[in-house]
This record gives sequence, C-alpha cells and structure tokens, in this order.
Amino acid sequence: QVQLVESGGGLVQAGDSLRLSCAASGRTFSSVRMGWFRQAPGKEREFVADISWNGGTTYYRDSVKGRFTISKDNAKITVYLQMNNLKPEDTAIYYCAAGSGIRLSRADYWGQGTQVTISS
Repeated sequence: QVQLVESGGGLVQAGDSLRLSCAASGRTFSSVRMGWFRQAPGKEREFVADISWNGGTTYYRDSVKGRFTISKDNAKITVYLQMNNLKPEDTAIYYCAAGSGIRLSRADYWGQGTQVTISS
C-alpha cells in the first residue's frame, strides 16, 4: 500500500508561483512513476505532469510546459510541482498520484488533493 500526502496549495494572484509537495510512503519506488493530476469544477480530472522514479523522465500537458516543473527528492521520497506564471485557468484541486505508464496512464494510488486557486 502507498500513502501520498500533498501540501502547498493556496490562493494566489495571476502571475504568482506555488510549489506543491507530495510525500510518499509505504513501499519501494524504484519502478514507479509519480505525478500530478488536476480537476477544475465541472470538468474531468486531467493529467498535469509525471516523473519516473529511477531515471527522472518527465512528461507535461501542453498547457503547462514552460511554466510547471516536476522534480523529486529520492531521499525524502517526495515529488514537487513548481508552478510559475500561474493563470486563472490553473485553478483546480491538484492530486498527487503514483503508478505506471507514460503520463501515469495507470495511476494506482492517489492523494487527498490540495486546492489551488488563482485570482485574476
């Protein structure tokens, strides 16, 4: 079993930055991908970014490329999402996920979510 705990959400203005963190525990992560999804009100959950735990290969959805950066700290078993130049359309609940497949096509574990709100 894997436990994922997110932190770092909040309310900021357009153009500001936030960093989300996801601390993982419960199993070894050598073959796991970890990443972030988000869900805005009235919309389906969508992939944001992911990273492989062993090699660091990353993928991003097009709308966040150049603004968001995913990274990891192997010692702390923590994944980060640095979000810069935030836009109102980035407003959503952000969920940390762990699983396999490019763009976390199979996400087996989920965190509880953290709210990110961007005011214009």
